[in-house]
Amino acid sequence: MRPDTPADHIAEAERLLRTASQFPEDHEPLLLQSAAHLELAGDRKGASALYDRLLASGPENPLLVKALQAANLWEYGHEAEARALIAGIRATAPLDPAPWEIIAETLESHDELDASHDCFNSALTLLLSSADDEIPYETQSLVIGRHRVRRMLGRAHDDWDVLADRIHSAQPSRSAVTLDELHDPNRLWALGSDNPAELRAEIARLRSELGSYRSALSRPFPVAVLHWPEPELTELLAAYPELESEYPTHAAHLTDIEASLRDLSSTGTGNLGIVTSTVPSYEAFAASEQSSPSNADLLPQYATILAARGRAATWPPARGAVCWCGSGRVYRDCHGGESF
Repeated sequence: MRPDTPADHIAEAERLLRTASQFPEDHEPLLLQSAAHLELAGDRKGASALYDRLLASGPENPLLVKALQAANLWEYGHEAEARALIAGIRATAPLDPAPWEIIAETLESHDELDASHDCFNSALTLLLSSADDEIPYETQSLVIGRHRVRRMLGRAHDDWDVLADRIHSAQPSRSAVTLDELHDPNRLWALGSDNPAELRAEIARLRSELGSYRSALSRPFPVAVLHWPEPELTELLAAYPELESEYPTHAAHLTDIEASLRDLSSTGTGNLGIVTSTVPSYEAFAASEQSSPSNADLLPQYATILAARGRAATWPPARGAVCWCGSGRVYRDCHGGESF
């Protein structure tokens, strides 16, 4: 059952903090989730303290934490500090879409529409060459958010807006209502209308949006594939030779990962990720399941658990990022190449 009341969110935040103490290697995603529950409970001060704790610990994604802290601080009455954090993030120009989306939506929610529009533009210009590029799943929400802000600003449609329409119409739960309708500023007035026809139309739009939100909530973490670095795979097979049928060679393992993810992507599956495995972690998981690590059926379950704990790296990597395989080469020149 999902948390509903402030007390439920406080209890869930405390549970996540206890889990973080048990799994220190996963403290960052667990503390982020805990902070989110504190925000939902209205404990902005407590959430801010957790974000500060994360920043002091040297997080893997400090710009994401700073973006979340900025959004929280603005709601907490610390606008000047929030603006300073946002300016710093924009100056850094991250290649991760998440900080961009958070700060753009923060500006939007406080009626800073021109600044929000500039953020969305900067992000898409940095992350994508053109509207003809293949749009990674995690970047699509930037295109959609930009469309929403432009509707509120009364801007004419451009190529990015056309792309947003195309992304939206490709989602079955959203196709009944166009993106222009969903982002129509006049919808706010329709909710106060005395006209039954207008109210029915607005209810239909809201149901469409709710379907999208439910779909997102039903899969809060990526569909993940296990990646064993070569030293870890060598150790795994030496200890559990029964798994050699799963991993004949390390090169074949890497090839299978890329092929599997491309197959999933081609069938319309989004939000894909890769989780890097270690033998001690896998053995601990097998013990928790009261099973042997040689049991191949545990492997997909292990991948799901790691993804649920926030350990998944997004696939495909951002433009210009290094390949997921650990070679150090740019993804497009490694496993992301057309000849692969």
